[in-house]
Amino acid sequence: MSAATMRSRTPDRLCAEAVDLARAEAVAAAGEAAVGEHLGAVADGDRVVTHSFACLEPAYRGWRWAVTVARAARAKRVTLDETVLLPGDDALLAPEWVPWSDRLRPGDLGPGDLLPTEADDLRLEPGYTGEDAPPPDSPLSEEMEERVAAEDADVSAGPPAAQPSPARASGTIAAVATELGMGRARVLSRYGLHTAADRWDESFGAKTAMAQAAPAACMTCGFLVPLTGSLRQAFGVCANEFSPADGHVVSLTYGCGGHSEAAVMPKPPRPAPPVVDETKVDPMPLRPGRPDGSVEDGVEDADAAAEDAAPEEPGGS
Repeated sequence: MSAATMRSRTPDRLCAEAVDLARAEAVAAAGEAAVGEHLGAVADGDRVVTHSFACLEPAYRGWRWAVTVARAARAKRVTLDETVLLPGDDALLAPEWVPWSDRLRPGDLGPGDLLPTEADDLRLEPGYTGEDAPPPDSPLSEEMEERVAAEDADVSAGPPAAQPSPARASGTIAAVATELGMGRARVLSRYGLHTAADRWDESFGAKTAMAQAAPAACMTCGFLVPLTGSLRQAFGVCANEFSPADGHVVSLTYGCGGHSEAAVMPKPPRPAPPVVDETKVDPMPLRPGRPDGSVEDGVEDADAAAEDAAPEEPGGS
């Protein structure tokens, strides 16, 4: 280890003794109530020392005031360098800054908000190519220059339909593409198509709990509005207002209880008859009779004999 390195790690004596000077500077910057005890001094270089003081601000727990002092070579006078507030080992710090593009979540876009799309967005690709497109190593045509200028222009007030668009000469590929509804500078790429399909299938696909309990799939439902293009083979839009997927893009394998061809609602189940019916009175005859209404043999004679054998009440005639 060189002598210069040893000197830089050893605080200069005069600078290390300038605690009162450093504290006065911290008090001047933050106030007497915000500066606490002296925490120590660290050598930053030859004749450069940083004094640390505790920060008493409630919002900056664990932070410290750092006042750097220095002196010139062969000079006896110590001067102030800078005063800053630095975090300590147990300081409360704000989370690491995340770009807005990474913080954005579905549903965050509100009325009046603008969401710019990067030029190299993998979800998009050029909308059309043809003979009107200049080679990569040649200057852009006048029409393409106007298109690029319009796309890169500053955003102006008003709806998109009211924004000026560059004039296109008739008979060109750009003019024909516009008439066919294909005059977009960029369209969905294969990557963007696949990511959208995965996202839709995760929300309204065959693996959801609603689809698992559905009587049939959406591909046989009359409320399904098919999409166009390649997405028609796997997705559609639900048009059933009572469905949880109304207005959403659903997979053809999705389903819900609102299927148009679902079975007729069964009648409400009727409770079983009670074992003991307490609402009726069962007659209990004293003399059970035959089905034809006559009395069984011997029953009438026995009843008569019992009446004759009964003793007469006192005072009877």
